[in-house]
Amino acid sequence: GFLPEERAYVTRWLDEHSWTDLGRAHGGDGPGPYTWWSWRGAAFDNDSGWRIDYQIATPGVAKTAVRVSIYKRRRFSDHAPLTIDYDYPL
Repeated sequence: GFLPEERAYVTRWLDEHSWTDLGRAHGGDGPGPYTWWSWRGAAFDNDSGWRIDYQIATPGVAKTAVRVSIYKRRRFSDHAPLTIDYDYPL
């Protein structure tokens, strides 16, 4: 699980370093978007899962994130990866 004190620690750490949780920033108001669902019940169908994938970025890199997605078109696992496309100049 993810206890309230753990959430507070992660939030404080992100704020202190001005880093961005891209899944949260592009996923809208919480609690999702989820990347893991139990096989019990209809967790996947009801989108009742956990956020277990994160991509954390510095302010400069966060500005280059152009698309954030979670592959959920077909359920082949209890997990669906978080994918981020960046438009980052080389």
